[in-house]
Amino acid sequence: MTTDAAVKLSIADALGKLMKEGLPFRFEAFDGSSAGPTDAPFTLRLLNERGLSYLMTAPGDLGFARAYVAGDLELEGIHPGNPYDAMVLIMSQLRFKVPSAAEMVQIVRSLGFGNLKPPPPPAEEHLPKWRRALEGMRHNKKRDAEAIHHHYDVSNRFYELVLGPSMTYTCAVYPTLDSTLEQAQYEKYDLICRKLDLKPGDRLLDIGCGWGGMVRHAAKHYGVTVLGVTLSREQATWAQDEIKRQGLDDLAEVRFSDYRDVPEGEFDAISSIGLTEHIGVKQYGDYFGFLRSKLRVGGRLLNHCITRPNNKTTTTGAFIDRYVFPDGELTGVGRIQVAAQDVGLEVRHVENLREHYAMTLKGWCDNLVEHWDEALGEVTIGRAKVWGIYMAGSRLAFERNEIELHHVLAVKPDPHGDASWPLRPTWGS
Repeated sequence: MTTDAAVKLSIADALGKLMKEGLPFRFEAFDGSSAGPTDAPFTLRLLNERGLSYLMTAPGDLGFARAYVAGDLELEGIHPGNPYDAMVLIMSQLRFKVPSAAEMVQIVRSLGFGNLKPPPPPAEEHLPKWRRALEGMRHNKKRDAEAIHHHYDVSNRFYELVLGPSMTYTCAVYPTLDSTLEQAQYEKYDLICRKLDLKPGDRLLDIGCGWGGMVRHAAKHYGVTVLGVTLSREQATWAQDEIKRQGLDDLAEVRFSDYRDVPEGEFDAISSIGLTEHIGVKQYGDYFGFLRSKLRVGGRLLNHCITRPNNKTTTTGAFIDRYVFPDGELTGVGRIQVAAQDVGLEVRHVENLREHYAMTLKGWCDNLVEHWDEALGEVTIGRAKVWGIYMAGSRLAFERNEIELHHVLAVKPDPHGDASWPLRPTWGS
């Protein structure tokens, strides 16, 4: 008598055992099996044993990413530069169930115990956390530098193709629904300048300055003397070249440096745009304390960062941690405000811009699709695929309020509480 556990399943049948309500897309496997509607908007095609091993040894987003980045899993009908539509369908309709012990044995036997040995990960994958731990505690200077190098020191030309002329890799602010990405990035920088109340002759420190967008905007449009610092040598080189090209040398500088090594002080304002995500929640006290020490009395701080819709501290998912932001950590805006207040900064204004980030990510995906062939001349196809998944998935997360983007505006008051603050906000919408 043959038991159910002894019946050999095809790959498609094994996948079906894990589904609550069937597949919302077409699935085809290298063993000739298939499942899902034939008229589905896209087809997911598993090409070989290595891809199967990736999926079996790292269930979830990491295994999928490995197989997809390595070229063992294909999405037909969806451009790899913008798999947003596929991700919406998967996230809204794909429902997994927990198989019984007997079903699990049957699945593993059918797919092969040999596939439980993990293949080497794709070259685009960063070291696992336990290997990174050999470099010391999370968020020490060496480990932070390695994490930034992994993500940002890829190819400046690749970033130009994806980000557009502004070379701005942070959430834009859209004045209207039909504003272009470039208009929205200009508005983001200008809004921050207005929130910081920048005036000619002021001194601004921009930490985690990227390719220097905020540095150039403040110098060019507000007559401010600006120092920007970044842990990416590629960014610093590109930014300094652009500063010289625009004739802003007398006002602006971008330095290849850890922000913690900036010796100057008594700044009129500090902007931190997209850096806090890399700091680590346990370091918030030291981070805000350091920034407060660099401000003059009455000076303002604008902290712009991705947040969670609650105040729990969470690390990023496995895919983001290995392929995008190693050691990334997020929490809610409440934790950020508390940390700023606890070092003596006074929080005066908070704003959530999450819908703007979803729109920004759409713009970046559109750019990647438009410039796909040229992008592949700058990075591997695996790296380009990583960017497509990461940006499309992040767009969906912002739309679903799984992550948010907050501006926290604070001031360093004098010992008597004078914050040199107007009665009402002066920066407009």
